[in-house]
Amino acid sequence: MSAQAPVPSKADLREQILARRERRDPDERRAAGDSFVTRVVDLAAQHQVDTVTAYFSVGDEPETGPLLAGLRALGVTILLPIVTPHRILDWAEYSDGETRQAGFGLREPTGRALGPDAIQSAGLIICPGVAASPRGDRLGRGGGYYDGALSRALPSSLRCLLLYDDEVLESVPAEPHDQPVDIVVTPRRLLHASPGRGAAVSP
Repeated sequence: MSAQAPVPSKADLREQILARRERRDPDERRAAGDSFVTRVVDLAAQHQVDTVTAYFSVGDEPETGPLLAGLRALGVTILLPIVTPHRILDWAEYSDGETRQAGFGLREPTGRALGPDAIQSAGLIICPGVAASPRGDRLGRGGGYYDGALSRALPSSLRCLLLYDDEVLESVPAEPHDQPVDIVVTPRRLLHASPGRGAAVSP
């Protein structure tokens, strides 16, 4: 009987995926961003949400600029995160493309900070991450910012994670405090997570 391969830790898995992202062609990053627009904007329209939280992509993350433009064209209110010194995400409205440089290489909106509980106004919450399982377990970058933010969200809010196709894994390490997502969107797929039962896939 062959020995079972050890399950990688969160840190090891994160390191592997981020290293793979660094090797991706910039054209792949842009193409991934373009592919998100129709699927995510359709989600917002189908669920008739008035407010969406999103984020500015950085580094080798799939590009979110086209998605932000698509959401603005839909006419919804877009809230983007502001990182505070206490590992808590605040939120501000994104309008007219106005941003400023922030810590960790991020960009943040210049609007008035609305407080951490502003996430409760969002019917659709678009999250970053580095991996996910079909059941909706999400692996982030390790800071805990989005786990904290999602813990404040209303149960009725739809949680959406943007990833590259090969970052949807059979399983990812998860702990009790980790917050799951409802939908994983990749350049080729839209997966409706069903905790404990796998996922339904839409083209």
